[in-house]
Amino acid sequence: MVGFLLGGCLTQVYQRGYVLPEGALQQVPLGASQEQVLIVLGTPSTVATLNGDVFYYISQRTEKAAAFIPDKPVDQRVIAIYFDKDRRVQRIADYGLRDGKLFDYVSRTTPTGGQEFSYLNLIFKNFFGKPGGS
Repeated sequence: MVGFLLGGCLTQVYQRGYVLPEGALQQVPLGASQEQVLIVLGTPSTVATLNGDVFYYISQRTEKAAAFIPDKPVDQRVIAIYFDKDRRVQRIADYGLRDGKLFDYVSRTTPTGGQEFSYLNLIFKNFFGKPGGS
């Protein structure tokens, strides 16, 4: 019985995908070149073209309380770096799920409709198994 109780206290944390280095986003100001972004953040998880290039850095952190219990997602993020036609940083977003809906932690807004929203929903569905809501 004691072993079972102690085993329940040892939660394992798993990080999958991109690990954002501490302070890295602060090193990518608006107007930075695509090359600077690659130097600071590294190769993106995926790239899309939505009115210019977008780099997506995808990560998930899960916890597992016991060997026989499935992982429980505790944080799922998509860092998006949007570039203008001159390949300069135009906007930075940090997407996650809040109350089951897609949420940008940088602008504190919920994206709605359009090509960008559809692509982000596809990322959340394919990588995390759940859509970002509507």
